[in-house]
Amino acid sequence: MNDPKNSNAMPRRQFVSLSAIGTAAFLAGGGAAGSPAVAAGSCPTPPPPGGANPCPPAALQSLCGSPTDNDPLWRDVQSCTGGSPGPNCLNVTQNYVVLHGRPENQHNYLLLPTCRIKGIECPFISTSAAANYWNDAWQNARNGGSVPVRYPNIGLGINSQIARRYDQLHIHMAGVRASTQRRLQELDSMSRIATQPAQWAASQYQVAVTGSGGDRTYRALRLPNLSQNLFTLLSNNVVVPNGLDMGNQTLVVVPKMNAAGFAGAFYVLNSDPSVHDGTSTCDHLLVYR
Repeated sequence: MNDPKNSNAMPRRQFVSLSAIGTAAFLAGGGAAGSPAVAAGSCPTPPPPGGANPCPPAALQSLCGSPTDNDPLWRDVQSCTGGSPGPNCLNVTQNYVVLHGRPENQHNYLLLPTCRIKGIECPFISTSAAANYWNDAWQNARNGGSVPVRYPNIGLGINSQIARRYDQLHIHMAGVRASTQRRLQELDSMSRIATQPAQWAASQYQVAVTGSGGDRTYRALRLPNLSQNLFTLLSNNVVVPNGLDMGNQTLVVVPKMNAAGFAGAFYVLNSDPSVHDGTSTCDHLLVYR
């Protein structure tokens, strides 16, 4: 699913630490979030064991969206969690749902929060209270996962605010080309991929990766797992130190593969229009058709 819509990027000064974080308020109605904000300076209420993670507080609705919004993907989430999920609701949990992408096939899916979250520009998603949607996407898309991506190489991706069509956060779970996998492993062998998040923005780790329409430049990082919040890593190590806009960023995760399958590492690629030959969309690297 391509996301060519343009919208205004959120200034960096608005991507701030939160002093008021609400607890989870959405169960019925399929994705409604936006619990009341707690007192400034207080800690978010931890979710109960097995329960839903907190959602953005009402004070952030101007940035993160309101449960009453009429976005098509948000309506799909509400439909899935409203008690009578349809055939497009492939996996429904308290924290996220998985839907078919378009075109519909076995290597094009979307993971969406059940919280109302417009997208990558929502500052809540880089706090410790937010769910780890990237790891959730991998656990679904991997071989043996809940909604496995049937493709030799898997890619997970999110588009920037300025490059998406729909305004409910969605992580694409799709394929990537074998040439992309080979290129990333080649760069890894040349020590052109950062191994520590603090190195991620350094110029030596800005690499060309070929996708649809030619080469584009990405900041490349290798991680051993997806236990850390990638939105937090991106904000702390790339966006804030360089005065960038979180809303302009795209992220792509490519699990490292070998002949036996998953090779125990993830290539995390980030780009935005500030990078020479950069991009604000994950669509160049992901295979949907």
